Amino acid sequence: MASRSLRLLLFGYLGVLSYRRVSGISIETDNKNVKAEEFKEAILSCKHKFSKGMSLRIEWKKIQSQGVSFVYYNGEFTGDLRGRAEMLNTGIRIRNVTRKDSGTYRCEISAKSEEGQRLGEATITLTVLVAPTTPVCEVPSSAMTGTVVELSCKETEGSPPSEYQWYKNGVALLEKTGTGSARAANITYTMNKKSGTLLFNTVTKNDTGEYFCEASNGIGLSQKCSVKRMQVDDLNVSGIIAAVVFVALVMALCGLGVFYAQKKGYFTKQSSSQKTNYQSRSEKASILHSAVFKKFYTTSKFLRSVMFLHTHSPPYLPNCTCNQYLEIPYLCLHL
Repeated sequence: MASRSLRLLLFGYLGVLSYRRVSGISIETDNKNVKAEEFKEAILSCKHKFSKGMSLRIEWKKIQSQGVSFVYYNGEFTGDLRGRAEMLNTGIRIRNVTRKDSGTYRCEISAKSEEGQRLGEATITLTVLVAPTTPVCEVPSSAMTGTVVELSCKETEGSPPSEYQWYKNGVALLEKTGTGSARAANITYTMNKKSGTLLFNTVTKNDTGEYFCEASNGIGLSQKCSVKRMQVDDLNVSGIIAAVVFVALVMALCGLGVFYAQKKGYFTKQSSSQKTNYQSRSEKASILHSAVFKKFYTTSKFLRSVMFLHTHSPPYLPNCTCNQYLEIPYLCLHL
């Protein structure tokens, strides 16, 4: 029993001697959230405290929703960063960054030591800032007083998302806050700087003017849409009533005229006259058809008789009448 315990202790000691311990190390970065403007450079730092003589293995990876991909592996850059990035010790400098470079990156460093394999990593988020583009504004050209009118302004390229400011006749509109100058101005609209909408719940003639919108996100220059005019007019009730009455009178007069003409029999006389003309044209067409048919029949009979005489008659018929042979008057052949 004692010998068995001794063997177990011996095997355990040998296992400890042969085990290469893997321990963690501390990796630091100057900035965990890096922001860089589009088409400029970005630096992702990754620092360690290993001695210079140690053998290090450095890898950079990009973490995306569809998975993890290598950025720097086996001593060279891969993918979109090939030719645009360089190593700064264990960090990365990316030139001419684009919005596609935004994302989360992970620096991984491993080193061999007498104590075994040592590993460490650091995660850095890169955000590429993009200036806004010219927004698209929708402003109705006309509106009626008392109706609900909404103006919209939107651009989708800016990062971070843009905020919007509306202008009327070149003057910035106040945001309705319910306090201060905005409240004193008796504002009849609601401006949403996040969504870019300008809402009039009950538009009035005083809202007539030239409107445009400005988009900005703190990156580059702000962008404006073209100026558009909105005309607000009162609803002309009297004009609408007059137009309806006029149309009703015209329709009534047309109906009376049709009734009078039908009562006098104009439509019946016209129908009888049309029927008589049709019958007359039919009779003339029938007579003409009969005459043409008769003429055609006579001509055809004559031609057949001539052909028969040419092929069957003797060489000459002295002092004869053609009635004896062909029954055609006034035709006789002489020597």
